[in-house]
Amino acid sequence: MASTQHDIIFINATVLDGSADMQPRPGCIVAVHDDKIAQVAEAPAGADPVSHARHLAPGAQVVDLVGAYLMPGLINLHAHFIGSGKPVSSGNASGLIKLAQSNPIGRALIHKLIKTAVLTQLASGVTTVRGAGDPALGDIWCRDQIRAKAFAGPRVIAPGTGITVPGGHGAGLFAQVSETPEQAAEAVRELAAHGADVIKLFITGGVFDATKVGEPGVLRMPAAMIEAACSESHKLGLPVMAHVESTEGVLAALEGGVDTVEHGAPMTPRIEELYLNGSGKQLADRKPTVTCTISPALPFVKLPAEKTHSTEVQKVNGDIVCAGIVESARRALELGIPVGLGTDSSCPYVTHYDMWREVAYFAKYAGVSNAFALHTATQVNAEILGLADVCGQIREGLSADILVTRGNPLEDLRALSTPAYVMAGGALLENPQVKRMPELDAELDEILADTAPLPTTAELAARA
Repeated sequence: MASTQHDIIFINATVLDGSADMQPRPGCIVAVHDDKIAQVAEAPAGADPVSHARHLAPGAQVVDLVGAYLMPGLINLHAHFIGSGKPVSSGNASGLIKLAQSNPIGRALIHKLIKTAVLTQLASGVTTVRGAGDPALGDIWCRDQIRAKAFAGPRVIAPGTGITVPGGHGAGLFAQVSETPEQAAEAVRELAAHGADVIKLFITGGVFDATKVGEPGVLRMPAAMIEAACSESHKLGLPVMAHVESTEGVLAALEGGVDTVEHGAPMTPRIEELYLNGSGKQLADRKPTVTCTISPALPFVKLPAEKTHSTEVQKVNGDIVCAGIVESARRALELGIPVGLGTDSSCPYVTHYDMWREVAYFAKYAGVSNAFALHTATQVNAEILGLADVCGQIREGLSADILVTRGNPLEDLRALSTPAYVMAGGALLENPQVKRMPELDAELDEILADTAPLPTTAELAARA
């Protein structure tokens, strides 16, 4: 094989290919040319792997993994890039964001913070990340910088700034306000003109803006506005993702044409039907999916209110949202509805280096195997993004998006927390490091180790 066909060859790799029934394949060679996986094969019996690799591609860089586990890079379907995950009071965050966006220095600072967050995602093993709304179109800027090779980074799917209603979730922070269906459609056109890959709607409220116990996820965006935004997005070929944290909100989202419900809530028979068949208003040839985000909800259940800087009302509502997310994911899996995974990074106790925790939470609370959880965070997430022919598996012809760990994640998903190598589009990082928050990590480790079951929505309703 000519030397021009390969740039890097991994030898002695134990391959986990990302498929639903993946099993470790030891003794493999994975060859990368430019930004693609060029070959995946077992080394010939009796051959010296190094000599064989150099025979395949003289001059290529040979990386001996000594049996380490090579798998697709993780895909994070839901991340806000402004913020670190450190649990602090929001204070006058919207005022600060407004001030920062109003001048070049402030916008440059926002861009710098977003770049740092995106590169932290990469160093933690995430090679594709979908934003969930950020100020100053910072995610679009970062995506374009990576595409222009200003710096190496993960594949970024960017919505720009989300769309909400007056007083709605994210208003003034990571979402712009629309007051009418016509304004929502115009906001979609403006975001598309700026290069958005996906449109983000904030259809319901969230835990921090709920005012009554038992009423998280209040429906705030009118049906006409949801439908107008979805219709305009789909005319432009853009999918719609939507923040939804109540059953009422999920119904409104699916009936209006939302393609991916973010977070989710307990289903009714009508909602199940809409997930399975769509409302006829989704993007053509696409069925709705749900993105499971246990990471931001679980701390409300497991930690006292002062830790998450929440009121008692918010803590109780956080319990309800957490139960709804888990029950939504479990029911979707039972019905064969695609379930993706995202972290909701930047929420309290959700860092940019902890996608592995969301994978572990999914295995633990949705009741799936480690292999299926890893499959979800790679191949399934790629399919939800419409990137099944681009990434999400270790397969010849796909993008060279690779994560290597010393431990076997099929035995312990904690192995994902310390990558030995990360490769995004053929660019290799060896022993990548992230700036950690040890005290926060220790609390999250305790949460993960906690064996107490989560309360169900029925149990929480009975308590109320």
